[in-house]
Amino acid sequence: MPERAYIAIGSNLGDRHAYLQAGLRAIAALPGTRLAAVSQVYETSPVGPVAQPDFLNAVFALETSLTPLPLLAALLAIEKKHQRQRRIHWGPRTLDLDLLLYGECVVASAELILPHPHMHERSFVLVPLCEVAPHLRHPLTGRPFAAYLAALNSRAAKAVGPLALADSA
Repeated sequence: MPERAYIAIGSNLGDRHAYLQAGLRAIAALPGTRLAAVSQVYETSPVGPVAQPDFLNAVFALETSLTPLPLLAALLAIEKKHQRQRRIHWGPRTLDLDLLLYGECVVASAELILPHPHMHERSFVLVPLCEVAPHLRHPLTGRPFAAYLAALNSRAAKAVGPLALADSA
C-alpha cells in the first residue's frame, strides 16, 4: 500500500528553476511513485554561515510504495545526477532534496531521521508544506505545522510561481 511522503526541494545555483523541474520529473519517474501535490515555488534567503545566492524552494507530496531508506537513496541519487556536491555544510547547491515526512513513520538511524529534525524551525519548509497540507501535524508532538509556522519570527518567503513537470519554455 503506498504511503504519503513529503519532500522539500531547493536550488540556489545555476538555472534554479530548471533544477527544480528536473528534480521533480526524476522523482515522478520513480517506480511505484505518484506526485500528489506540489506547492508554489518560493524565493528565500539562505541559512548558514556561507555567503551564497538566494534559494528557490518548494515542497511536494507523493504517494510511494518505496520504503523510507530506498526513497532516501533515490533522492540522493537524483541530487548526485544533478551535480549536487557536498563540500560545505549548508552551502550552495544545484539541487537539494530533503525527505521531511513519511506517513507517521518515526526513524532515528545514522542514515535517516524522520520526521526531518529541523523542518519545524524553517519557514522555507513550513510555508510550502502548509500550502500543500494545511492540516498536517508533527508526528512526534501532534502540533499542527501551521502553528510552528505562526510562531516563527524569520523572514517571509516570497512566492515566485508554480513548479510544473513540463518545461516552461
